[in-house]
Amino acid sequence: MKIAFVGKGGSGKTTLSSLFIRHLATTGAPVVAIDADINQHLGAALGLDEEEAAALPAMGERLPLIKDYLRGSNPRIASAETMIKTTPPGEGSRLLRVRENNPVYDACARQVELDGDAVRLMVTGPFTEADLGVACYHSKTGAVELCLNHLVDGRDEYVVVDMTAGSDSFASGMFTRFDITFLVAEPTRKGVSVYRQYKEYARDFGVRLKVVGNKVQGQDDLDFLHAEVGDDLLVTVGHSDWVRAMEKGRPPRFDLLEDTNRRALRQLQQAVDDTYELRDWERYTRQMVHFHLKNARSWGNERTGADLAAQVDPGFVLGESVTAPA
Repeated sequence: MKIAFVGKGGSGKTTLSSLFIRHLATTGAPVVAIDADINQHLGAALGLDEEEAAALPAMGERLPLIKDYLRGSNPRIASAETMIKTTPPGEGSRLLRVRENNPVYDACARQVELDGDAVRLMVTGPFTEADLGVACYHSKTGAVELCLNHLVDGRDEYVVVDMTAGSDSFASGMFTRFDITFLVAEPTRKGVSVYRQYKEYARDFGVRLKVVGNKVQGQDDLDFLHAEVGDDLLVTVGHSDWVRAMEKGRPPRFDLLEDTNRRALRQLQQAVDDTYELRDWERYTRQMVHFHLKNARSWGNERTGADLAAQVDPGFVLGESVTAPA
């Protein structure tokens, strides 16, 4: 199951996504965590120190390897150089599975130990000084989008992505790559304005959007969120001494997290698991192709010197039953 955490900067989405990742790890389920935010803080939120977080391999720097592996023997893709972030898989493409070992995970993922459990962590890499004036951050998140396009995940397998803040998520089609999107909103006008914007943009794409109210201090905050987001409000989270200790770099054992917040995390998992029967791989593939053709026309064909529409395999539908070459 693929899960996105979005929200305005400072809303607490990285903290909440890290708590959810920790919770999933305690269930014994395989988890791939991806930091796709321009501010790379997920590693630290999962307990890595500054040196360990800085040493994580950046997906954006390993894009040629990712492309070459995913291309496989797909005859519609002439070379890895003609692949762009939206290139969809087809017959002969290599697919990624959550539980497997493969060259992409070997190059880009690292195991993070969490109180005896472990998750795979992947990061896009930070926006560096060398990027200023010559690149946009979405050129880095393109590595994530390409991997999601080639990912086949099943029940009780989880891929959790900490997305870039606000409406920047809509700079590509990646916002349609998820089974459910959790929008973290504070009980403020700015907090709910990001919700309204996201809801409006996602309306025509069948995005399942649920709001997680954060920093909720009392009934007035709860009433405000109910009035502003209605039935999209799934759960709320308040003050946490555990989180405060974690932010100081001294997290207690995760089983000491407050009972109210543990219940909230269980509700998030239940909401994710409930979407499994609603999965529509045909729509997922169709949307993938839609954004690929759009990107091909607007910049991809010119940049690569190829007709990228020819990369689309009209008979291919991604899904759990699809097999790929070794």
